[in-house]
Amino acid sequence: MDLNLDIPRNHLFIRSIGVAGIRVGNDYFNRPFILSNQTVVSVWDVVEFSDINGDTLQPVFALQPEVVLIGCGATQAFLPPATQALFFQHNIGFEVMVTDAACRTFNVLASEGRHVVAALLPVPDLSP
Repeated sequence: MDLNLDIPRNHLFIRSIGVAGIRVGNDYFNRPFILSNQTVVSVWDVVEFSDINGDTLQPVFALQPEVVLIGCGATQAFLPPATQALFFQHNIGFEVMVTDAACRTFNVLASEGRHVVAALLPVPDLSP
């Protein structure tokens, strides 16, 4: 699924989501990664959604975003209350949504100049 026809010049953006992974610019990511308007953290110590906790969120918090979008894969999931509380302690807004929605929302917020960070779990190819 292509997400953007125009190429923004002043921030990173997600071009597409597909079998090859999530395309940011000309690079594809097929394992969990973190994306901000200006930075890609390609190595994120998360394998599945349940791995998201205080330790694995430290690279996200280090980027000092105003809002974090967590793409949880193909199925909606929710963070445990203790993990949600970490966002409140850092005074950072957050939203958990399926990954394709998180990618679209990231592009919108980044294009508005918001300091957004997306922590994304790519959706595995489920076709037979």
